[in-house]
Amino acid sequence: MNMLNASAKLSARVFEDDIDQAPTRDGFGKGTVEVGKVDSRIVVLCADLSESTRADWFEKEFPERFIEAGIAEQSMAAIASGMTAVGKIPFIASYAAFNPGRNYEQIRTTIALNQSPVKVCGMHAGVSVGPDGATHQMLEDIGMMRALPGMTVIAPGDAEEARKAVVAAAQTDGPVYLRFGRSATPIFTTSDTPFQIGKALMLWEGESPKVAILSTGALSYAALAAARMLADEGLSSIVLHVPTVKPLDEDAVLDAAKKAGRIVTIEEHQTATGFGSAVAELLAEKLPTKMKILGINDQFGQSGEPEELLSYYGLDASGIADAARKLAAS
Repeated sequence: MNMLNASAKLSARVFEDDIDQAPTRDGFGKGTVEVGKVDSRIVVLCADLSESTRADWFEKEFPERFIEAGIAEQSMAAIASGMTAVGKIPFIASYAAFNPGRNYEQIRTTIALNQSPVKVCGMHAGVSVGPDGATHQMLEDIGMMRALPGMTVIAPGDAEEARKAVVAAAQTDGPVYLRFGRSATPIFTTSDTPFQIGKALMLWEGESPKVAILSTGALSYAALAAARMLADEGLSSIVLHVPTVKPLDEDAVLDAAKKAGRIVTIEEHQTATGFGSAVAELLAEKLPTKMKILGINDQFGQSGEPEELLSYYGLDASGIADAARKLAAS
């Protein structure tokens, strides 16, 4: 592990030439198998996408506890809620465009309203789905789900953290939304990296920071790469990884705002209603702070390779560094 410079603290496995990569959906597959081995109440339901979602990993281990719901996401949500009434802990999986995109009303009425411990798993979220295009690039799900009372919302940063998030979700009362990606992304945490629902992780902290970069999901690795670019220019920054969008780690966000005085948020989501909005709501009430929300600005996605799309929307390391640089100079 290489330090960016002597004046900063780095708490992640980054900047290795041979860093492992895997899609966060792999963490879902591993996590469900892990909790399934220790808790017979765990069941997995899938809407005809078991291989793509990695639900088939659970199916192979526990075929008697796997339900193929078919292309019927609304029924899948209602069935899962009913299963909680007899003590089961269901994970329901499909593409985020369909789960929660297609079955939002059932999630709202049969799951959230009843505080049923269903774990809603939205796969292939964000523009990094790539060539599948706008219809499958779900960019509104964080906003949809965090608006639901009592719904926990988690966007893991890498496959290892995704595994931990699944395990933590299984042990959490009430409904949880877990957001996963399709493309392989760097695994920058380790088995020893702490994960707790509702807690952020300080990945990088420079001396006298001029800007704090707050990221959720797999874009946190790009945020770290941006911090290296800025450090090379003499611009000190903070990188705070925030896997839990709801409940937000208010103390960590406010501390970053106090230290840096400026906040850039990053997400593979619409700039409205998502992670940046959650941060802005907190700061507006408790600590007004200059900020920039990076995401998809009132647009649908489009077809392209994941790296091309992230660059196009300014969500790669270069785009993040540019936004942080401009905000720090304001």
